[in-house]
Amino acid sequence: MQKVELIATATFGLESVVAEEVKALGYGPVQVENGKVTFTADISAIPRTNLWLRTADRVRLKIGEFKATTFDELFEKTKALPWADWITEDGTFPVEGKSVKSTLFSVPDCQAIVKKAVVESLKKTYKSEWFDEQGPMYKIEVALLKDVATLTIDTSGPGLHKRGYRELIGQAPLKETMAAAMIMLSRWKPDRVFMDPFCGSGTIPIEAALIGQNIAPGMNREFVSESWPIIPKTAWREARAETHDLARYDQKLEIIGTDMDDEILKIARRNATEAGVDDLIHFQRMDVRDVRTSRKYGYLICNPPYGERLGEWKQVAKMYGEMGKTFAAMDTWSFYIITSDEQFEEHFGRTASKKRKLYNGNIKVDYYQFFGPRPPRGPMVTPTE
Repeated sequence: MQKVELIATATFGLESVVAEEVKALGYGPVQVENGKVTFTADISAIPRTNLWLRTADRVRLKIGEFKATTFDELFEKTKALPWADWITEDGTFPVEGKSVKSTLFSVPDCQAIVKKAVVESLKKTYKSEWFDEQGPMYKIEVALLKDVATLTIDTSGPGLHKRGYRELIGQAPLKETMAAAMIMLSRWKPDRVFMDPFCGSGTIPIEAALIGQNIAPGMNREFVSESWPIIPKTAWREARAETHDLARYDQKLEIIGTDMDDEILKIARRNATEAGVDDLIHFQRMDVRDVRTSRKYGYLICNPPYGERLGEWKQVAKMYGEMGKTFAAMDTWSFYIITSDEQFEEHFGRTASKKRKLYNGNIKVDYYQFFGPRPPRGPMVTPTE
């Protein structure tokens, strides 16, 4: 099967998590750089990575990479790439771009030149002077970094965080990809109880349920490259069949999501139903100060309010202090908390075992990790026992 070079793009700070996922799918070696993980695989990796990657933003097909400091150079080197190997004669191929620390800093000009070069390249192959662009979508990106141009085609369509289960709500909640990364970084195992006391619309508990039962995050959505003739339909069928074969629907889980807002809990339950995991999550109205459990060795993972709006800092700092007191009673548990508050440990009353810098949207945050004790050796008690 044809070999391709793919780039799984990543939120800053999550590159190593995405690289682990790519390797777990059997692809490698991987090259890890800021915001991306590059690897070579056969063409069947396009369906598989889109269906399975939980923490990547999207999967791009790399067409070429070269140095370009003039518009002529950008035009000629783009034109020389094998665009017709991928783009059909009726294909739609808009161009987007970005430029960082490069001589060619005008993104609109770079986009226009790449578009023109691709058209000239396709003219040679298809012996045509005009392209209607009514067919499959091949969104091209020209990314310039320190005068090196990377030309890619997006294989995903809507970002991979759009699993298809979450309805739009007013506040910008945590992206599904970030929620999955928080869980994967915690090394939570399905035989441990899982709790999110600030569950909001349910993203973290839902992602935990998908991970716990090994349900592919892209199982219930479509991808733009499904309409590309060059990828055999059998590759998509086999990749989707694999997602069903590898799902562990009989894996018992105990996942709890609590929040103070009844209306948002209704949304959380609807989202869990859409994701097909509503029977795996117990949602309940509860103030974080009232969190109690007799369960041992659980994992508490949450995205509490940050107090980004003016005047909320004192209120949020007080709440972090209350969290610290409440969670202290859960002395065998591990806690994983994401926040932009640089004084979080001081307010919480404990020093984290480890912390990791991440970005939640455009907000710089730290992921505070408080490791609990290891459970005694021997079989763990399953949640239903």
